[in-house]
Amino acid sequence: MSEGVDWEREFDHTWANSAEHKEPSARARMLAARWRENPPEPVPFRGDLGPARARRASWLSTALVVGCVAAVIALLGWARMRATY
Repeated sequence: MSEGVDWEREFDHTWANSAEHKEPSARARMLAARWRENPPEPVPFRGDLGPARARRASWLSTALVVGCVAAVIALLGWARMRATY
């Protein structure tokens, strides 16, 4: 018998997925045992994150980028003007 046929026979995923009883994973068993003793408290779908923080940092970074771009443009203009003389 060829090796490919043995591989298919040993690892037949369709046969394994069609099993009537499927054992839960180790993590599922561990959580089920933990929750039997201490059930988790209900949590809303999207919990309240609290008050929104100030967004000064985004304005500061935007001003820094615009300032750097303006400085590069001015430097290039100065270098071009200096090269023409």
